[in-house]
Amino acid sequence: MKRRAIVTVLGMDRVGIVAGVSRVLAENSVNIEDISQTIMQDFFTMIMLVTLDEDITPIAGLQDKLNEVADELGVKITVQHEDIFRYMHRL
Repeated sequence: MKRRAIVTVLGMDRVGIVAGVSRVLAENSVNIEDISQTIMQDFFTMIMLVTLDEDITPIAGLQDKLNEVADELGVKITVQHEDIFRYMHRL
């Protein structure tokens, strides 16, 4: 079943963050629908709206794989279903 999810990345800026995260997503058949990133002084922030097929790539499995690249890059990466993200960030 196709689902949308939100991927957030936070950490100190360094070379390779976008490439590392995008590589993991591509290897797991996750499509990036929209992306926004910024550098706030030395802090890197990125949020992605992605689409994934949970029959192929469950969110929990994707989080585990992103945790591996997060450790390599020294950043924090989280993945949430779009509905959960919306509920947690409602005004």
